Amino acid sequence: MRTVDLIAKKRDGGELFSEEISFLIRGYTDGTIPDYQMSALAMAVLFRGMTPRERADLTMAMVDSGDKIDLSGVSGVKVDKHSTGGVGDTTTLVLAPLVASVGVPVAKMSGRGLGHTGGTIDKLESVPGFHVEISNEQFLELVNTNGLAVIGQSGDLTPADKKLYALRDVTATVESIPLIASSIMSKKIAAGADAIVLDVKTGDGAFMKEMEDTRELARAMVDIGNRVGRRTIAVISDMSQPLGFAIGNALEVKEAIDTLRGEGPADLYELSLTLGSHMVVLAGKADNVESARKLLEESVASGKALETFKTFLAAQGGDASVVDHPERLPTAAYVIQVPALSDGYIAGLAAERIGTAAMMLGAGRATKESEIDLAVGIVLHKKVGDRVAKGEPLATIHANRQQVDDVMESLYGSIAVGAEPVEALPLVYGVVDGSSD
Repeated sequence: MRTVDLIAKKRDGGELFSEEISFLIRGYTDGTIPDYQMSALAMAVLFRGMTPRERADLTMAMVDSGDKIDLSGVSGVKVDKHSTGGVGDTTTLVLAPLVASVGVPVAKMSGRGLGHTGGTIDKLESVPGFHVEISNEQFLELVNTNGLAVIGQSGDLTPADKKLYALRDVTATVESIPLIASSIMSKKIAAGADAIVLDVKTGDGAFMKEMEDTRELARAMVDIGNRVGRRTIAVISDMSQPLGFAIGNALEVKEAIDTLRGEGPADLYELSLTLGSHMVVLAGKADNVESARKLLEESVASGKALETFKTFLAAQGGDASVVDHPERLPTAAYVIQVPALSDGYIAGLAAERIGTAAMMLGAGRATKESEIDLAVGIVLHKKVGDRVAKGEPLATIHANRQQVDDVMESLYGSIAVGAEPVEALPLVYGVVDGSSD
């Protein structure tokens, strides 16, 4: 078997056999296949695509390239959730304790962020003392005891994907649906989930800007999951404006606490209930999403979801008193209002640009080496369709520098105010479960 022949086969529109895909991924992982040949293959895949069987085989070859997390020691059906990313995407902080509170075990492997704001771990580390440096044994014990634990990503998980991801970034092959889908699904499968709920974002602040591309990616990932024996569904949700109001690490933790109290932003609460309901059904704790949703709503109303969050924080060294005293979270030195310059209606909130403004304050990482300021960020006060009066705050900047003219300018350029009423945007566009997609 020669690599050049397999590149030519895919270039000419041929279908690679399972053993050929395994050969390519093994060779690239151990260094016997060089970057330049894998680059040529990635470009051939970008132009020629892959069949559903090829995508599943590629995914499992990357899973088999490294370690796998064994969650067999955790009782119950383990359901994982993955979001394709966005601005103010605080759902994991709400979802994990919410679904754990109704008996669905959440064994979550998360990473640090690169971009607008921190990842789930960065956000949780806003809580004084919280840490994810725990052994696999402690991780499983905490999930069995409390129903929830979060651990940092292992360096030995899907090494083939890490190499291929870095290569795609510099060879203009990032946009390939088969490569995106297999990359995401390989990490989820290697992390040990029995079932997977995907939150696939669409719109300005999402990786996939167009609905057609979003649906194609959702279908590809759901198909891969179901083909390899993981029950998988995808919810397509809006990211043309930030989710919730807060963009920034400690600010998002506070918003998650508010949401678990039933007092958070309506869109964040609604999306958490939607995703959580599917997780509960896949875990076998409810027969349908309607009854699952009722369970989750009751858990919020009774305070059980919030108590689960407190227990989770304390079990991993965090100061759980921040739940009742959010002022103990990191706070910025300067709080600056961004007033509306005219009366009107919010016609648009450019999610990506608002996220970049938060990163300018230090809420995210421009490079892997960047240090995050956990206290800073932006809190919006309006959503698309809301009425606004001149002088009313559009947003609040939380900064550790007094001079924020650059951020203010960016926000004014990101928040469109029009004279005519604007219809509110939909939050969820549909569910892809593989049955009719």
